[in-house]
Parts: sequence; structure tokens; C-alpha cells
Amino acid sequence: MQRIVECVPNISDGQNPEIYNTVAKSCEKINGVKLLDVDPGFATNRTVITFAGTPELIVDAAFEVIKTAMEMIDMRTHKGEHARMGATDVCPFVPVSGVTMEECAGLARALGKRVGEELGVWVYLYEEAASKQEWKSLPNIRQGEYESLSSRVGKNEWRPDFGTFDTFDSKFGAVAIGARKFLVAYNINMNSLNKKLAKDIAFNIREKGRAKREHYPEGEIIRNPDGTAVKIPGIFKHCKSTAWIIPEYDCAQITMNLTDIDVTPLHKVYDEVMRQATERGMRVTGSEIVGLVPLQTVLEAGKYFMEKQGLSTGVSERDIVNVAIKSLGLSDVSEFDPEDKIIEYRFKRKDRLVDQTIETFADTLASDAPAPGGGSIAALCGNLGAGLATMVTNLTYGKKEYKEHWDEMLRWGPNGQKLKDFFLHAIDADTDSFNVVMDAMSMPKKTDEQKSARDIAILEANKKATLVPLGVLEKTVEMIPLLQVVVDNGNPNCASDVGVGAFCILTCAEGAAMNVRINLQGIEDNAFRKECMERLERALKEVRACHKSIVEIVDKKLKF
Repeated sequence: MQRIVECVPNISDGQNPEIYNTVAKSCEKINGVKLLDVDPGFATNRTVITFAGTPELIVDAAFEVIKTAMEMIDMRTHKGEHARMGATDVCPFVPVSGVTMEECAGLARALGKRVGEELGVWVYLYEEAASKQEWKSLPNIRQGEYESLSSRVGKNEWRPDFGTFDTFDSKFGAVAIGARKFLVAYNINMNSLNKKLAKDIAFNIREKGRAKREHYPEGEIIRNPDGTAVKIPGIFKHCKSTAWIIPEYDCAQITMNLTDIDVTPLHKVYDEVMRQATERGMRVTGSEIVGLVPLQTVLEAGKYFMEKQGLSTGVSERDIVNVAIKSLGLSDVSEFDPEDKIIEYRFKRKDRLVDQTIETFADTLASDAPAPGGGSIAALCGNLGAGLATMVTNLTYGKKEYKEHWDEMLRWGPNGQKLKDFFLHAIDADTDSFNVVMDAMSMPKKTDEQKSARDIAILEANKKATLVPLGVLEKTVEMIPLLQVVVDNGNPNCASDVGVGAFCILTCAEGAAMNVRINLQGIEDNAFRKECMERLERALKEVRACHKSIVEIVDKKLKF
């Protein structure tokens, strides 16, 4: 799984393209970080910048943005409708994939320390990185906005987490750095121009709900003794929602922010809005995700609708994504391009072996290029074996004559897809690790220091190159129960497919083991060699035994 963190700094300029674009692009000074979106607001005089990268790179990129904003924005002359307190007002880290919230909070603290020490400005930590409970809420930190900051000097209750408290940078102001969950901005369209009906639904679904009335939906508002309205809570937690008319779409639209998609996934909200719209004589005519979305959110939606239709979710990621797009009507207003809208897909390499046609891949393999080689082909065999076994689960599920095994196939199909995808990624991982070894070997070796650095780099590169095929070999062990399930209870018309899959997995295991052995020849670390060989022999023994058992069963089924 890719380890991706999103960073969403908000800077206090939305009226000068030269300024906000220069600040935004500064994140790409860090190679490997991608600028995903720049969203300026003229009235608010504020720009929301979105970029993403690995945890190892994202702090450096965020620092570049804050530093550039410091150079280009003067808060002493800033005016805008949005609350703000600094040239970079907020800078949250958001976990996207393979990263925990705790890690993002750690990134926030690391960035805050660097900003405070190197730039000398005040840093307040907020939300999941907050140093005290009251600062979890951003409005509490931003109280009084930029104009109040100078009065905080010397008041311990306003002492920032980082930065010199007795020196206030009036040009920059202060910045809030934190960690929060991914926010999905989501809109659902109606086949109506009735804003009142749409807003009625919006108030029903949002967390804060609506005012309680004596006679719903009209009637007097019931009030508490202090005069505030008694509230009827809404259906969904972490949902902020209202409704308006969108002239360019010629329809009413329910617009919302979903601030915790683990608790309130967008597909559940979509279904509820559709139900309430139908009750009111309206229809949902599609929805749109504003900005980018994590892959997991789309996959969860696709699987949700597939399960409602009684379909197996043991299909490819691409198919699940397409089901989500169609079921949510994400392309009804404008095209939803997964390659552009899903964050993880924006990080796909453009030169992957797996993106080549079979013919091109075969030609590259048969050329004088040193890679791809045996390790990549071993991984390819694993991919084909997992694909065949998963195919059998799908050709068994839904067939009336095999109904007693549907639950089993439904459970193992998604596992097969995950294994298939692992081996697919390993095709490039093996070639990449070989290239790292080649890079290490090409390091300079004129001086003793250079020779020493080169030797260390070669050793580490060889170790990593060894662990890639070893990981492929050990992953074939996880294929054993899947193969056993489909050979025992799968569609008998697919017996030969199971047999071919078993031979593919054996070839994968044997081939990966050979690559481990040849890589170990260049490694003098005996403890590492011993551990690798023990893992290799253990995994290979299991796969060989499984292969023999599976082929014997297949042979019996194919006798006539």
C-alpha cells in the first residue's frame, strides 16, 4: 500500500494569482510531492492549496509553502471575509493511505518545531495534534484573529507551542498546524428547483439537525428557557449540510462536508438522500465530489452497492470503482475521471512495466535490457495464478447448482483479488530493486570514503533486492487456502484452470526462491543470509506440498 499524506495549507491571499500560484508551486521543490489543487477565493482573499506525498517528504514541502508565504504575504494590509491569523493561516496534515492519524500528528509537531525555530513565527498545534484540549478547536485558537495577536504577548494562556513568545512577527502573524481526518466535499443534485424541499432533506441529514417546532414542518419554534431553539438531531454524525439552487445545473442541490468518512461514508448519505427525495416526489439526478477523494472511499461505495445487488465483490479494483461511479451518478454532471479524482491514482508512475501491452512487455523481456528479469516473471506467474483462482470463485458464485458454496466463494474472492494485485505490483518492485543495485554500483570510488559509502550502499541495496523476491515467495503461501477452496468446492468445469493456477504459483515460488539465492551470493552478512534461507526453505516446502496435493485432485477430476 502506498503511504500518502495530504497537506492542505490555507494562505491569506486569493486575489493575486502571481502570489498564490507561486506559494502553491513551492511545494514541488521537494521531488516526489505533487501539487493537487489550488482553489483561490477573491472575497475571502484566501487560497486553499492541496498537495500530497509520502510522510518522509511532506514536512519539507509544507515548510517551503509556509516560508514562501512568509516572503510574499504581508498580513498588516490583509483584508478578507474569512477568519484568519497568519500569512499561512492553517496547515493540516491528513492521512490518506497507509498512514495513521498519530503519524500525522507527529508530522504536525515536527513541522511546527521547524517553523518556530527557523522562521521565528508563532505556531499553535490544533485538532489531533493539539497540546491542550481547548486548542483542538481551531476557532478557539483563532479567537480575535490576526488583529488580536499583538495583545497576546506576555500572556501565558496564549503562549504558542513553538516560536519565540516575546517576539511577534506582525508581517506574518501566526499559523495553526495540525492533523485531521479527510474531509469530503460532496453535492447531491435533485430533479427540482424547489430549494425548500432540498433544504428540508439537508437539515434532516446534518449532525446539528433542525429547530423543533410545535407542528412540523411549520409552526412555532420550541425554545429552551434561555431562548435558544430546541434542536432535533440529524441522522448523520460529522455531516454539515445545507441546500441551494445551482443555476448552471438548473436544479436544487444538497451540499455537504463529510468530516469523518469512517463514521459517515458518502454512499450511506447518498442512499438516505435518495430515500427522502423519493418521499417528497423528487429524484436524485447524480452527485459530485468536489476536489479529490481517497481510493478507499470509492471502493467502499462500490462494494456497498454490489452487495445490495447480490453481486460478488471478488472482482478487480477497476470494476469496483466503476460500480461506485455509476451507482452514485458521479459522472452525471461532469466526468468523474478516476485517474484525476482519486488521490492514490495521481501517484501512479507513468513508466510501469504493468502498463505495457503484453507484446511490448514480451519484447522488452527478450531484448538486451537487464530488466525485467526472472524476478519480475516469477511475480507475473503469481499474478496469473491468483487471477485464475479468483476467476473460479466468480464462476462458482451465483450458479444455482453450487449455492451451498456461495458464502465461501464470496469470502475468498476479494482475498484472491488482493493477492493478484500484490503480485502485479511486485513485477515492477523487482525491477525497481535491481535498478537501485545498479545505481549503488555506479557510485564514485576514487577515495577511501567514497569506496566505503559505495560498499555500504551496495550491501543495503542487495539486501532490499533480496527481500523483494523473498516477499513474493512468502506471499505464495497465502495462495494455498484459496487454491484448496476452489479445487474442493469450485465449479468443476474450472478444474483445469485450478491446475494451471497451481503450476503458476509453483513457478512463482521456485522462481522467486532462485532470485533470493542469487542475490544472497553478493551479501556477506551471514546472519541475514541465514535468516533469508530459513524463511525461503519454510515457504518453499509448504508451496511444493500444496502444489502436489492440488494437482493430484485436478488429475482425478480430469480422468475420463
